[in-house]
Amino acid sequence: MPYLDYAASAPLRAEALAAMLPLLERPAANPSSQHGQGRAARAAVETAREQVAALVGAAPAEVVFTSGGTEADNLAVKGTVLDRPPEGRHLVCSAVEHHAVLDAAAWAEADAGASVDLAPVDGLGRVDPDRLAGLLRPGRTALVAVMAANNEVGTGQPVAAVAEAAHAAGAVLLCDAVQAAGLPGVDVAGDGIDLLALASHKLGGPTGVGALVVRPGTGLRPLVHGGGQERGLRSGTLPAAALAGFGAAAAAALAERQTGAATALAALRSRLLAALRALAPDLEVNGSPAAAGAGLPGLLSVRFPGSRAEDLLLLLDRHGVACSAGSACASGAVTPSHVLVAMGREPAQARETIRFSLGHASTQADVDAAAAAVAQALAVLAPAGPEAAATRAAVGQAVTP
Repeated sequence: MPYLDYAASAPLRAEALAAMLPLLERPAANPSSQHGQGRAARAAVETAREQVAALVGAAPAEVVFTSGGTEADNLAVKGTVLDRPPEGRHLVCSAVEHHAVLDAAAWAEADAGASVDLAPVDGLGRVDPDRLAGLLRPGRTALVAVMAANNEVGTGQPVAAVAEAAHAAGAVLLCDAVQAAGLPGVDVAGDGIDLLALASHKLGGPTGVGALVVRPGTGLRPLVHGGGQERGLRSGTLPAAALAGFGAAAAAALAERQTGAATALAALRSRLLAALRALAPDLEVNGSPAAAGAGLPGLLSVRFPGSRAEDLLLLLDRHGVACSAGSACASGAVTPSHVLVAMGREPAQARETIRFSLGHASTQADVDAAAAAVAQALAVLAPAGPEAAATRAAVGQAVTP
C-alpha cells in the first residue's frame, strides 16, 4: 500500500525502533535518578542530544528536548515575547508559517500585548528578505519567524539572508525546520539561526518528542515549570526510550543526506509528476522545492482543476494510497490552505490541491501505484475525451479496486 504522506508523519525507521527497544524492555528509570538504571537512561538521552545536534550543526548543549515541533515553536514564540519588555514585543512571521507559529503569535498579540506583522510571499511561496526587512522595527522587533522549507508546497526559504536582516534589527530568528531538518538539511551556526524547531516523527522517529535548539545568548522565558530539566527551559521527566529513537532517526537522516538521498527523492518526485501530467495535462504545480536551493526534494503539491481534493483523497484511500489535501479539515468544513491563499491561489483552487510527499522508504513502485490510482480516481471524477480516457485506463490497470 503506497504511503505518500511523509510530510504528515514518516514511518518509524528500523534504527529508531532498535534504539528504543532495550530501554522499553528494561525497568523504567528516570534519567534524573542517581542510581545505575537512571544513569543508563541519562546516557541514552545525552547520546540522542548529540545525534540531534549533529543533524542541524548545533552544539549538544543547545538542544532542549520538547514534546514535539508544536511545543518547540510555542516555546520559541511565547518564551521570546515574555522575555522582552512590553515595548519590545513586535513579531514578524512569514505568511506561510505553520499554525504552531502563527497561532502562538496570535496568542502573543491577544494576551501578551505583542504586535504582529506577516511577511508576504511570492507565487512560489518564497519570502523576499528585503520586503521582510521593511517590516522590522529596530530595537522593538523581538522575533522573526521564517521556516526552512514549507510543509505544504516544499519551497525553501532564504534563511541566512533573513537572519542577517533580523539580527541587524536586534531580533532573533526562529526557523521551523520540522520538515527540512533531514533533507535538504539546515545549519544552525552557518545560517545564523537563533531558535530552531524539530520534530522526531518527521525524521522517522517516534511521535511525542521534538526539540528546540537555543543558541547561546538568546533570551527565552520557560513556559513549563517544575523540576528544572533541560537547563530550566522545559521541566518534566524526559522519555528516554522515545528520545533514543529520535536520536537514532536523526543519525540515520544525516547519513542519508551524506549519501545523496535527496537526488533519489527528487527523481521519484519527477517520475510522479510526469505520470500525473500525462493523466491531467491541465495539472498545476504549487510551489517549487528548488526555490532558494533549499526545498523539500520529495514533496509535490498539485492542483487538479475541476476535482475536489476531498473526493480525490477518498478514492485514493480506497486504493490504499495515503496522501493529503492542500487544505485542512476542521469541524467538518474544508478551509482553504492559508499557505496557498498567501501564494495568490483562489480558495476554490486551494480546495483542488493534493500533497504527495516521499521519504526514506519510498520506492518507484509506490510512485507508480499512486499514479495508477490517480488515473482511476480521475476517471470517476472527471470523465475525459477518448484520448485522455485511454491514457488513464492504461495507467490505471496497475491498480485493482
